[in-house]
Amino acid sequence: YKWQQQLHFDSEVGLFEGDTPFGEMNARCWNSNPVIMEQRRDSVDTFCRHNYEGVIPFSVGHRVPPSVSISLVPSNSQPSPGALLCSVMDFYPAEIQVRWFQGQQELSGHV
Repeated sequence: YKWQQQLHFDSEVGLFEGDTPFGEMNARCWNSNPVIMEQRRDSVDTFCRHNYEGVIPFSVGHRVPPSVSISLVPSNSQPSPGALLCSVMDFYPAEIQVRWFQGQQELSGHV
């Protein structure tokens, strides 16, 4: 619903797990149905485990280093020198931490 994942099948546990209250309700229903559970476990063995090794280089092991640029944004008021703008783009995976240093000292607060 609205691109939100409702539930997923955890192949390590062998059960559906809900990601939302609606998904939890469906997970309980599906987990109690032996036909659905047998089909899903068979799917994991047939498709997931079989294809996992071929997909790793393009998913789990895929890394793209960030492209970083620093530019000076002029100040609206004189004589302030302006501000530095750091742009970090085109990287994967999405988790990244950007920190500012002055010499060896990390800057904190409003940077």
